[in-house]
Amino acid sequence: NRVIDYIERHLQEELSVEQLAKVARSSKYHFQRQFRAYTGVTVARMIRILRLKRAAFRLAFSPRFRIIDVALEAGFSSPEAFCRTFKSAYGQNPSDFRASPDWSELSARGSRPHPTSTPFVTSGAIHMKIDVIHFPETPVAVLEHRGAPRLLIQSVGKFVAWRKSSGLSPLETSQTFGIPYTDPEQTLEADWRFDICGTVSAPVPDNPHGVVSKTIPGGRCAVAQHNGSTDRINETLLPMYEDWLPDSGEELRDFPCFFEYVRRMPEVAEHEQLTRVYLPLR
Repeated sequence: NRVIDYIERHLQEELSVEQLAKVARSSKYHFQRQFRAYTGVTVARMIRILRLKRAAFRLAFSPRFRIIDVALEAGFSSPEAFCRTFKSAYGQNPSDFRASPDWSELSARGSRPHPTSTPFVTSGAIHMKIDVIHFPETPVAVLEHRGAPRLLIQSVGKFVAWRKSSGLSPLETSQTFGIPYTDPEQTLEADWRFDICGTVSAPVPDNPHGVVSKTIPGGRCAVAQHNGSTDRINETLLPMYEDWLPDSGEELRDFPCFFEYVRRMPEVAEHEQLTRVYLPLR
């Protein structure tokens, strides 16, 4: 876990096996085998996964970045080498991905930095601070995602497009929330529901994107802070349910948990993301 965190923080630098072995406090003669046994991928593959994932977010959500800028940031010496590697990994060249990103292909080809079959453990959740607050009733614009979790990023792209075209929920001045209605690990893909939300000050008119008006109800909530990749949000969410709630004397309200994305890729690096996790209470 220390090594993966280190890689995420130094993606723009040269990363040697000797350097990473020191971070792991491991012998350089054994480190690569240990890393692959633990994560399921080689060190080089992990670095490429993380760099290309950041590049994909840059392409899709940061139009001010030219493809050559994205290539250089990902550690490639030329846009041609970057294009070949990106297409080989994700089935689209960078310009096609920018115009019409195929997130399902990206997910299928292994863009997740942490294999889901590996029981990654971190210590952050054990010592996390949980506060009970009053969450105000919050009108939001919502794009309702229905279907496989791996396709959620495509819906996020549609919601971002609505935000840009409508001007009703500017990313820079509005809050962004996500509401998972079911656990993706215990729900059929066809039944999985997730609302992508942005705060608004007026009702949302009819639009071709399918964005509608809803309200996140006000009331008491337990809230904790999750730092880092949202792929690992369960490291904060599950201890809230399993450890904090039984000892708190609190009861859950009839509304799903929800997330507030305070800092998000590509505005910050993946390890710098910050998400607030809310449990609605009676």
